[in-house]
Amino acid sequence: MHVAHFVHRSAQRYPNRPLWLSLDQSISYREGALRLNQLANALLGIGKQGDRVAILSANRFEAYEVYLAAMNAGMAAVPLNPKSHPSDHLFALNDSGAHFIFFSPEYAQTLATIRPEVHGVEHWIAIGGEPETENSYEAFLSGGSTELPPITIEPDSLAWLFYTSGTTGKSKGAMETHRNLLTMVQQFRQTLLADTNEFDVMLHLAPIAHGTASVGLAHLAAGAAQTFPLTSSFDAEKVFELIQKLKVSASFLAPTMVQMLLQSKAAHQYDLSSLKNIIYGGGPMYVEVLKQAIETFGPVFSQIYGQGEAPMTCTGLHKSEHNLNDPIAFSRLGSAGREMPGVMVRVVDEDGKPAPVGTPGEIIVRSDLVMPGYWNRPDATSETLKNGWLHTGDVGYLDEAGYLFITDRIKDMIISGGANIYPREIEEVLLQHPAVAEVCVFGVPDEQWGESVKAVVVLEAGRTASADELILFARDRMASYKKPKSVEFASSLPKSAFGKVLKRELRQPYWAKVTRAV
Repeated sequence: MHVAHFVHRSAQRYPNRPLWLSLDQSISYREGALRLNQLANALLGIGKQGDRVAILSANRFEAYEVYLAAMNAGMAAVPLNPKSHPSDHLFALNDSGAHFIFFSPEYAQTLATIRPEVHGVEHWIAIGGEPETENSYEAFLSGGSTELPPITIEPDSLAWLFYTSGTTGKSKGAMETHRNLLTMVQQFRQTLLADTNEFDVMLHLAPIAHGTASVGLAHLAAGAAQTFPLTSSFDAEKVFELIQKLKVSASFLAPTMVQMLLQSKAAHQYDLSSLKNIIYGGGPMYVEVLKQAIETFGPVFSQIYGQGEAPMTCTGLHKSEHNLNDPIAFSRLGSAGREMPGVMVRVVDEDGKPAPVGTPGEIIVRSDLVMPGYWNRPDATSETLKNGWLHTGDVGYLDEAGYLFITDRIKDMIISGGANIYPREIEEVLLQHPAVAEVCVFGVPDEQWGESVKAVVVLEAGRTASADELILFARDRMASYKKPKSVEFASSLPKSAFGKVLKRELRQPYWAKVTRAV
């Protein structure tokens, strides 16, 4: 069994139901399965099982098709986040040893700037190019057989190489196997998405390099259609229009997206009654925002908790538990739900012993969901996987009924708008400015984004710099979403007896009146 088999299975059961759906196009599961075979065989014609296939694309069905076809060929998909800096793409391409890269027109120039430094990529294939051009997607696909590739794919072979930024400044490729992803889909289908069927339509709004692709797999297993937005930017009214016209029933949203939809006055101008399942996660969802969302869109929200090292379904809070009228259920809306079937979740103290109920500690996870390790990073693997348990780096506590409340992060990671941001990377950039002597970066509460990036800076004696100057300095050297949103200046930074900056002391005042620290 392998991930791409979900498409072939659904094609057998629902051959005429739409797989890829838009306002002006519909590709059935029967047609989609044949295209998947064509693309997989085209890949195998000039590559081999085990190759890595990189994807840098706006959300469109062809990009998701490549993701699935790579797995159909026994290769590994390496989706690159369009929001990342070109230097991040360069690192992931070289570190993964990708043999192919598929890209949409929006990123052709970005790739052109780093191409001289890319090693190993032999095939650059343009999605959306003219069919007759040498490196066009459709021309490449048409060269493959429609027969199922004559290969055997083992459950523990690599399916997805997910690059997540690291606190050391280097990305880490979490190796997600077919077993990991199959476990995730089974958990979705048993719990949060048990009512999904072939008549559902899933709208992909978050980047498919991240969580929405995972939720999409559960919909593929059910024979549901997949659709993509009309524009690359997030336009709430366009989203509502698409929901109404295509009768969208499901989506995966970062909490920031939920807030953007709520802020639009257009919500009540469209028929949104088709909505059935909205999975949210990837950042803090404040209870007040969730309450407004349920009142506006109905009882359709379910929460997930996971990470690249254990995708999506470590814990879940089903939509039936989002009950605003039940005091006990309401008190647990701030939780991440309970462990999924086939998952063990514990909270442990510094000695690795289980923490008492209600006592914070590190969250650890054991399951077939958990990755086998990081790509080419045995050191990082041994730090994260210990005695069969994934040490998440998140801090939280369990209540008496097993509901998990996440309160902090050991690794100081900032989650802003569903994107993971690591302070050290920003600190290292700001320290390149000649006027900066010391800097400490951390997340502060933000009503729209969940968290925003704040920098506290100590200037070199006799040097000057403004907050705007430092923000622009950072923006020019990294992905824009990582730059500080605010900068404050201090004469010194608080430090421990060992000289370590006490980031918690700087961070604490901003979170003192907030019930959730992430």
